[in-house]
Amino acid sequence: MSLVTLLPFIVLIGAMFLMTRSAKKKQQAAAQMRNDMQPGSGVRTIGGMYATVKEVNEDTVLLDAGPGVDLLFAKNAIGAVLSDDEYNRLVHGIEHDLKDDESVVPDDASSLTETDEPAADASDDKPIDLGKKDADDESADEEPKQADDAELKKSDGETDAK
Repeated sequence: MSLVTLLPFIVLIGAMFLMTRSAKKKQQAAAQMRNDMQPGSGVRTIGGMYATVKEVNEDTVLLDAGPGVDLLFAKNAIGAVLSDDEYNRLVHGIEHDLKDDESVVPDDASSLTETDEPAADASDDKPIDLGKKDADDESADEEPKQADDAELKKSDGETDAK
């Protein structure tokens, strides 16, 4: 067998190796994150529930989901361990204080359209006639003529087909 026929198989095996390697790294990072959980840290479960870690056991985690609500989850059910700032922002709606040096984006686009020149009065400008008015008048005139012709044909009692 030549090298040309073996090359696709070698590339395929290399791609499979790289994919399994990256998946293994992701699994190890997730396991490390779950092992680093400590009581008091905020977490998000794989189901999307936000809670605070109350107690960490070998395979389970006791979560405080609210006043008087304690839930027992498997460690594998923890999707992410959140930083204190992110947890407070998501759960309690508490934002960081904005720094004074950051520019504030306006709520509307008025600052983008302002110019130093005074605005010209719209009354000085003549309206531009695009010819649509004339076309509409012609089509409006044609429609009654067609309707009158149809009414005349209907009102005429004689027909050629007998």
